[in-house]
Amino acid sequence: MAKYSRLTVLNNMVNAGMIPVFYHPDADVAEQIVRACLDGGLRCVEFTNRGDMAHIVYGELARRFKDDDRLILGVGSVVDAPTAALFLQLGANFVVGPVLNPEVARLCNRRKVAYSPGCGTASEISAAEELGVEIVKIFPGSQVGGPAFVKAIAGPMPWTRIMPTGGVSPDEENLRAWFAAGVACVGMGSKLITKELVAAGDFDAIRRKTAETVALIKELRQQYPLK
Repeated sequence: MAKYSRLTVLNNMVNAGMIPVFYHPDADVAEQIVRACLDGGLRCVEFTNRGDMAHIVYGELARRFKDDDRLILGVGSVVDAPTAALFLQLGANFVVGPVLNPEVARLCNRRKVAYSPGCGTASEISAAEELGVEIVKIFPGSQVGGPAFVKAIAGPMPWTRIMPTGGVSPDEENLRAWFAAGVACVGMGSKLITKELVAAGDFDAIRRKTAETVALIKELRQQYPLK
């Protein structure tokens, strides 16, 4: 079962303003990436269900970090309820997907686990909220309309909390646009945890970039507080 309550997870997402997103088939490498994110100042980390036997790597990460209270480990790229159930059994603290699946929403609600499905229209966002979703993922962030889409949604639906993934990078111009538009947090993958740094084993560079991005988001949140 999940180690942390849904309220704890959601509040951490909003307070940190960012969730690092990654997949790697090697548990040793994945562990180093997670440690770099933690040492960079983050708690919520999303390990995506992107490869064969991803659940085995996830389970190993959950085991290795069992006693590390810094980490709130969640799973991404979940599109159906059986997959969600598998990761919930491994202790997933939150579930993220590229699409909205009502069965996944009901399953996560039953276990009091946060679910952030990918949505691309106001109707999808509204349907997700009707199913109990607190933070809605928009995906792919740039293609659905970018920061302008977030700002437009806030007009008729000011209660909506949005997390864009796809098209988010650690540079100031990009992040400023998203936070000025009113996002609750952002999901950041390959622009933060780059293939080049992982291949080189330069996890300290990932840590430094994470820390820099965390500090930048903190400044931006002060300028553009979440309403």
